[in-house]
Parts: sequence; structure tokens; C-alpha cells
Amino acid sequence: MENVILVILLILALCLIGVVLIQRSEGGGLGIGGGGGGVVSGRGAASALGRVTWFLGAAFMSMCIIMTILAAKNAADNSVIDRLGSEAPAAEDGAAPALPAGDLLPPTSDEPLTPRAD
Repeated sequence: MENVILVILLILALCLIGVVLIQRSEGGGLGIGGGGGGVVSGRGAASALGRVTWFLGAAFMSMCIIMTILAAKNAADNSVIDRLGSEAPAAEDGAAPALPAGDLLPPTSDEPLTPRAD
């Protein structure tokens, strides 16, 4: 379910980006807008694009809230650190637990510091 909502969220984001980029800059904030007539320069087109932008923005925000609620519902009660601590082997007689074979420890004195090209 989360994957479906995530795909819908991405589609809404792309549509929102496209609609915002199509709109004409009314204030000319970057100095590039406000020129002569274009494809969507009429007042009716501007209000229609404004409504589409508001609709897409509201849909995007509602999908974000739904995604947050679903993620919170499916979240575990304990953290990843708690789960790692419970799966670690218990130390016997106060000795430190053995490290896994693939651990990234610094090389010992008998190991070369740089890999050889054999």
C-alpha cells in the first residue's frame, strides 16, 4: 500500500512541477517574465492554471499526510539500536562477544596496509 501511495505522490510532484513551470511569471521576479503574449498569457488560462496548481498542491499535501500516517502505523515500537542489542550474542563469564568475520577493523601488524596487485 505504501508503494502505491509513493508512486501517486511522485506523479503528483512531477505534475505540480510541470504546472508551476508552465505558469507565466506575473511579477517578473527573475527578470525573465512578463513579456508579450504567449500560449497561456490570457487571464482565463492563468486562473485555470492557478486552480490546477491549488488542486495538485492540496492533493500532494494530503498524500504526504496519508503516507506519514501509514508509516507511523507500520513502525515498530522499538528502534533499530534496540533490535541490534537484543540479537547480539551474550558474553560468557564477562568476556567480550566475538566480532563477526566481516567486521571492518584496522589491519594488524602482519597485514599489509595497502592491497597488492597480484
